[in-house]
Amino acid sequence: MKTINKISFQDIVSIPKLVKDFLNHNIEGFEENTFSLSHFEKKIHEKQSSFTSGQREILVAALEKQLSDLTLSPKQKQNIESLRHTKTFTITTGHQLNLFSGPVFFVYKILQTVKTCSFLKDSFPEFNFVPVYWMASEDHDFAEINHFKTENKYYEINEKSGGAVGRIPLSDTFFISEFEKEFKDFVFGTELILMLKEAYKAGNTLTQAIQILVNRLFSEFGLLILDGDSKELKTQMKETFKDELLNFSLYKESKEKIDFLTEKYGKVQVNPREINLFYLTDTRDRIDFDGNQYIIVDKNKTFTKEEIFEELENNPEKFSPNAVMRPVYQETILPNLAYIGGNAEIMYWLELKDYFKKINLPFPILIPRNSMLFLNQKTLGKIEKLALKTEDFFQNFTAITNNKILDDNKILRFLEEKESQLMLQFSDLKAVAETTEKSFGNMVKAEEVRQMKSFKRMKKRLLHAEKIKQREMLERLENLFLDVHPSKNWQERVYNFSVFFADHGNAWLETCLEEMQIDESKLIILAI
Repeated sequence: MKTINKISFQDIVSIPKLVKDFLNHNIEGFEENTFSLSHFEKKIHEKQSSFTSGQREILVAALEKQLSDLTLSPKQKQNIESLRHTKTFTITTGHQLNLFSGPVFFVYKILQTVKTCSFLKDSFPEFNFVPVYWMASEDHDFAEINHFKTENKYYEINEKSGGAVGRIPLSDTFFISEFEKEFKDFVFGTELILMLKEAYKAGNTLTQAIQILVNRLFSEFGLLILDGDSKELKTQMKETFKDELLNFSLYKESKEKIDFLTEKYGKVQVNPREINLFYLTDTRDRIDFDGNQYIIVDKNKTFTKEEIFEELENNPEKFSPNAVMRPVYQETILPNLAYIGGNAEIMYWLELKDYFKKINLPFPILIPRNSMLFLNQKTLGKIEKLALKTEDFFQNFTAITNNKILDDNKILRFLEEKESQLMLQFSDLKAVAETTEKSFGNMVKAEEVRQMKSFKRMKKRLLHAEKIKQREMLERLENLFLDVHPSKNWQERVYNFSVFFADHGNAWLETCLEEMQIDESKLIILAI
């Protein structure tokens, strides 16, 4: 395995302009929330002065309780203990509880979090940096997480859903036997199968399953796994949640930033509601306010103001933050310096800067996670044979295909030559036309437009004809695109980590960690 290319996000067509502008420091007010050692130094002092020893003790107690059933590595134990001290900080990533981790970028974002901590320790040796994976255990969209895909099969579970997905106990384990059939003959297939069976044992909740899996994969890296579905942790959010219920502060304070982002980029990733909280029982239901009382949407349940504040005081664990409130929860309970997330995550974090300021909560450094792509030698050989580059597959590939089909085409050259001649003729004709009445000049310009459109139609028709004539070449290009983009998507968003782990085991994880970019957001392409 070796890296063959690293492509900057700036050079990839599909990366949102908002993310590119953020990385280029082109969004006013966010310059100090990008990756740099000076920004980290500032965040260290900012968080050190705002995160109390009491908060550290609550966090350590919660981690010890949540991870008590797991076998922790010495590095994990050391990291938990170090969180008691004022010179220890976290770097965090978060993700849903996808079945067997879901798409492989789940692994990449955790490894980037781990490597960022090592980089910071080298840069600031007097401080400690702990990688944290935040489990999105309270999400309720089961259909988003109940499946994963390998090169050959699609795996799915069916369970009773509607509440917090992390609380769902596993009963449908048929997928395990099917997975075993696919991977039993691979070098590290047995290890994968045992990992799957241990994590997804009948009766385990999905939270327990992900804890076991992630711990098996990353314990030696010192990664800590945190579940926000916790009364002890949510107790620290009482005042923030009360303010949200009473004053709709997140909605109000983020409005100006959202209007700015919408005007500049056309839309925002998430539009906050007036109340950005759910109520957790056997289901997870949105909280609304009709002017007189609080309504649990889709439930036959209401609260007066006094009743809902009493409920919050006594049972804070029943209040669940939505996507835009979750960052606030995370940054309140962690001594966190930076969040590593996908482009969509970064875009909704950017909406929250003014709200963080309003509640006097330090806003973290945001790091768009790196992407990785593994290509086998056969695919790389095809790319080379067609005189293409790996970066071509992350540009407008339709345009690249069209250029390839018309490469060195004699008819196209002839058309372009005649088109150039005609343009020169019309240039001369327009110059003469200017010496007479205006309507004649307008007629000449109109005729130029008409004839230029004819050339455009002829070139389009030529392309169509050449695609029919060169059908084999077109099919080779289309199939090669699918080799790089399975299901017409980025590889990391389609395949599960098992596709790569099966042949290479932990050596694959080590390679990903070693090749991972830290200070820039890039697509890293490796030969496998």
